Amino acid sequence: MLRWGAKHVEVTLDVEGNRIQVTTDRDGYFDIHLPLNKPLVPDQSWHTGTLDIIMRDERTVCAEVDIYIPPAAVDLVVISDIDDTVMYTGVANKLMMMYRLFFRKAHQRVAFPGVAEFYQALFAGADGQRRRPLLYVSRGPWSIYEVLEEFFQRNNIPVGPILFLREWGMTLQRPLPQKAEDHKSNLIQKMLELYDDLPFVLIGDSGQHDPETYARIVRDYPGRIKTIYIRNVNQDASRDEAIEDLAKEVTDDGCSLLLAADSVSMAEHAHEQGLISAAGLQAVRQAPSDD
Repeated sequence: MLRWGAKHVEVTLDVEGNRIQVTTDRDGYFDIHLPLNKPLVPDQSWHTGTLDIIMRDERTVCAEVDIYIPPAAVDLVVISDIDDTVMYTGVANKLMMMYRLFFRKAHQRVAFPGVAEFYQALFAGADGQRRRPLLYVSRGPWSIYEVLEEFFQRNNIPVGPILFLREWGMTLQRPLPQKAEDHKSNLIQKMLELYDDLPFVLIGDSGQHDPETYARIVRDYPGRIKTIYIRNVNQDASRDEAIEDLAKEVTDDGCSLLLAADSVSMAEHAHEQGLISAAGLQAVRQAPSDD
């Protein structure tokens, strides 16, 4: 889907009486850090805010936004890749990946078996009451946000409070996306700084650089990454060996890395680590498979 951003326009956010105004950048995007001068509704994770956008022709466009604030009892943050981790994308085949990325509708995209149940179990925690932040990261463009949101809802995958994509910076003069080699690493580091008192679980796949990226973060933030799950999506023995070597390395920093072919293996490990409940593990085991 192609769209044009509204650059340099004023945006006002109001969340239960807390207001702030910002200006969009040259691509039409904006970040907001909202100081809370008035208390929000207690014991509630999701809050509704209103956006008022004053367009350059002085029209005002209004929208609602959902804002997630972790409960006091939260004990863990989960960050997951999307492509070839949550849903099958085939990033190794660039042409097919681009086709699936831009042209497939939500109902045409395929989730890996057991992903929904595993992520629901991680969200709930061992006692079923944690309501952990689930943050999703992708190198895809923001223009596919609505498709991914519908995909998550269709497949009963817990909706993340933040669905990180990126601005590709594509224009008529520059039709190819800007490089974002450190995109994922930078975002994870920001979240480690935001949730500076919580351990993390990172989930990715073996198709590209997730294992190396995650292992580097373990080294840079010792003691912060509890577990890494890598979905094995290729058939390369040398790649498997390289990831197993990384698993040995991160052990020295108190982190475990599991290379797994399916969601059940991840869930069994998570249950052994006390991350999910027995009921959550059973739900993953009972999930429909591709067989």
